[in-house]
Amino acid sequence: MPVKRLRLVQYRKAAGYTQEGLAEYLGVERSTVGRWESGETEPQAYLRPRLARALTITSQELQAALADVTVMQARPNERMTHALRNPASADLVVVAYLHQRLRQLDESYDKASSTGLLGPAGQVHGQVKFLRENATNPRVRRALYEVEADSATLVGQLVWDVSQRRDHDAPLGYFRDAVDAARHARDPCIEAYATLRMAYVALYGEKNPRSGVMLAQRAAEAAKAVSPSLTGLSLLHVAEGHAMTGATSECEAALKKAEEQFDRVHPDDVAAPYYTPNEYNRLAGSCYLSLGLPERAEPILRTTTRGLAAKKKSQAIALGNLTLALIRQGKLDEAVKTMHRTIDAVELTRGGGGLNVAYSAGRELRKWRHEPWAQEINDRLLALMAAL
Repeated sequence: MPVKRLRLVQYRKAAGYTQEGLAEYLGVERSTVGRWESGETEPQAYLRPRLARALTITSQELQAALADVTVMQARPNERMTHALRNPASADLVVVAYLHQRLRQLDESYDKASSTGLLGPAGQVHGQVKFLRENATNPRVRRALYEVEADSATLVGQLVWDVSQRRDHDAPLGYFRDAVDAARHARDPCIEAYATLRMAYVALYGEKNPRSGVMLAQRAAEAAKAVSPSLTGLSLLHVAEGHAMTGATSECEAALKKAEEQFDRVHPDDVAAPYYTPNEYNRLAGSCYLSLGLPERAEPILRTTTRGLAAKKKSQAIALGNLTLALIRQGKLDEAVKTMHRTIDAVELTRGGGGLNVAYSAGRELRKWRHEPWAQEINDRLLALMAAL
């Protein structure tokens, strides 16, 4: 699904530049400016002061414009429009259209801001639910339940992100709806993923590791028969829950079970493309960080941050955790560099997990708050908060 940095485009036009003119001023290719505006890439750090001056805006306004990635609405489909007016006429072609729209939104998750995705995702979810409630054909209704399970999971995920992981009730409501819809569709994979999302809320929102372990274990059981990769991911969060309580042996046992599941991934595992060894490393590094073993977390997280270049929200979390591991070992020079990379990644997507870890690292740097480098980091974090 196409995305665009509309605010950046508006600033360029207001400053009187074409893409070619701005590119010439900055000494870059026109296609580079086009990729910035389409949300594919963002300006390198050394170019940002010149870009802000060219657009006659502040650095904070530029950061906000770069983070404001809007998902462009798809053109209305005639068959879909007819189905919304006559819901009993919905057929599997309409379901396929809705599923495609949802897939495009889901694929934009690591490139666009959650705020920009929430509106389109909510619209799709509402349409799916409306058609399912009015469907008369059993096959169509079951297919709509499957799409509804996915859409409810995505909307719950986005609502939680937009709230900076502070609103737990609304996301949990969507995830419970997703579990219910998945059971109607008889799809254990979607049921497991929605349950795992509930575990995320328990672990990282409510800070209730016991509940998180229980839910992640439930997700692993639901996925066991259909997806070793999703089972492994669920067990990784079982491990993290144990790490949060300081249960080292239980944590490492869960990590071992997760690794065994990833070794069993087969071509028919529908979830396999989404859960790579980088997920294992990211969570294993986080576990050792929670267990107070930053020296074990650091090498794992270093490897992970390179492998997650295409998944900016996950990369921001991994970079933030690497920053914490470096701070806790007294490696301040490296920590400062990694902290700036963390903020760069968070500025792009505003992912709630990355934000929380970045703020945690910022709090641990407060003891050096009188140092110029610490003040620079603090200024960037304040600008990040102001742009939300």
